[in-house]
Amino acid sequence: MKYASANNITFSHHWIVRACLCVPIYIFFLSPILAQDFKHQYREAKEYFNKGDYTKAMDGFKPLIVYDRNNPYAEYASYYYGLSSCKLGFLNVAKDIFLLTAKIYPSWEQIDEVNFLLAKIYFDQHEFFQALTILKTIINPSVLKDVAAMKRFYLSQIKDVETLKMVMEENPEDREGARALAKAIAEQPIALREIPYFDSLIYKFNFRKEEFINDTPVAPILKDRYTISLLFPFLASTLDPNPGVKRNQFVLDLYEGMKQAVDTLRHENIYLDVLAYDTERNPEIIKNLLSTDELKSTDLIVGPLFLEESRLLLPFSENNKINIINPVSTNSDFLGQNPYALLFQPSVETLGTKSAEMAASRIRNKKCIVYYDDSPKDSIEAFNFIRKAQELGLKVILAQEVHKETSGDIVSTLATATAYDEWKNPIQFTLKRDSLGGIFVASDDPLIYTKAINAAETRGDSILVIGHESWIAPENTSVDFAIFERLAITLASPDFYSLTNPEYIAFRKQYILRHGTLPTFYARTGFEFIMFIGHALHKYGVYFQQGLTTAGAVPGTIGEGYNYPGTRDNQLVPFVQFQNGELIVVGKK
Repeated sequence: MKYASANNITFSHHWIVRACLCVPIYIFFLSPILAQDFKHQYREAKEYFNKGDYTKAMDGFKPLIVYDRNNPYAEYASYYYGLSSCKLGFLNVAKDIFLLTAKIYPSWEQIDEVNFLLAKIYFDQHEFFQALTILKTIINPSVLKDVAAMKRFYLSQIKDVETLKMVMEENPEDREGARALAKAIAEQPIALREIPYFDSLIYKFNFRKEEFINDTPVAPILKDRYTISLLFPFLASTLDPNPGVKRNQFVLDLYEGMKQAVDTLRHENIYLDVLAYDTERNPEIIKNLLSTDELKSTDLIVGPLFLEESRLLLPFSENNKINIINPVSTNSDFLGQNPYALLFQPSVETLGTKSAEMAASRIRNKKCIVYYDDSPKDSIEAFNFIRKAQELGLKVILAQEVHKETSGDIVSTLATATAYDEWKNPIQFTLKRDSLGGIFVASDDPLIYTKAINAAETRGDSILVIGHESWIAPENTSVDFAIFERLAITLASPDFYSLTNPEYIAFRKQYILRHGTLPTFYARTGFEFIMFIGHALHKYGVYFQQGLTTAGAVPGTIGEGYNYPGTRDNQLVPFVQFQNGELIVVGKK
């Protein structure tokens, strides 16, 4: 074999390779090999390889790498040349030849094995993103079975949460990437864990939470009586005896519903001692409460109802391993990084995700539009809808933040007519009829959602409008509810209850006897909340969330039910429509 410095040759049709790491680059003049010699040369090189003499194997395979129409061994020689380089630790040499092989012979029957080895080299060199990109090209089932094991081995070595988050951003459905990220989060100190993110991984990929975290109690602590501490802004010093509505009436209604539930549970031999503390929305009062032995020994903290107050309670809850739950909020910020914190309601993230699942299951035309207002809550809900919708194959052709002054743009987009019939009714639009499958509106502002509803009514096509139960709250008079039935508008309704439910009828009757008035929304919520908590404590003990993880969907008393499959907010979100003037749960038999 002749060698020549790169400075002393003229390039013709010679094959160029890098000799090895840490040495000058050389050009190999390859002497012509007779066709009958190819087979002998390949066998000899392969024998060296089988014997583990990888240096001689490389020398033997090298001349066979050159393409020649009479040489049937070029692909195999390239593969074994690269494999021999790996055995000798010349990873860059192997990477170069594997990259070249993949480029020149992309349809070779063993190209997946080449790419598998190439990905392993990238992993070994900590080029994780490049490795994962190459692994996506592998389709051979016999090779694929080893891909998951490779990813699990290498990704588990990454301890940096932010790096693994970037891995998941580029590979959102990668189970092993998700497993590595969940493991990295779980290995952080409790105070630093991003629990909502962790919970979403557990839920999406159906992992067992115990596989990652073992520092939450698993042994049930069952009692005859449980103590529940309410930390609410009762503002008792400002209350007066007149029968008018108080400025914190919702808190009082919530409390009255809870008290009625405690009495109801007593008839089921479930005993709860509910202690009410008035926070007065004063941080100093809360701090004083946190120093009391009484609060440190409680079984469950309910509240506070405001975010700035909850930030004082979360560290206390975590340090003393006391569950804390907010009965009314959908804001996951109430959870913080505390594994003992829960939401009774679905979070806004869950509402967005479940709305996308509903859209994907109900619309045939997979194109949709998303409108949301400028509040953080609605923006988060819209973002989660978009993320899940895209995962499920929907195409979001427009996602628009809408302000009150720009709400007219909704009508302009959806209902600008381009053709009319003889009675001057619009029959075609800029956005053509039946070119859109659905509209998701993340907003409680009537000025925004009524524009979407009216535009859909004007179009008269098959668009499915998805919104929120607040649109049909009794105080909202901005929409003719008959339109909801005509358009089959679908609403996420975590607080739905049936007027014909015997449990609701009994609750309402008892409430009227006590208070001489119908129960408000918050009175119903308080009642339902304590009924749920009471049954959960009775069945699963102090750390009831452990039991709920495997319980599946749990029926409510007057509501539709609850589901906490390793999450810290309720994942059961009913969707409702009007039918014959009555609200019904979509898909419920």
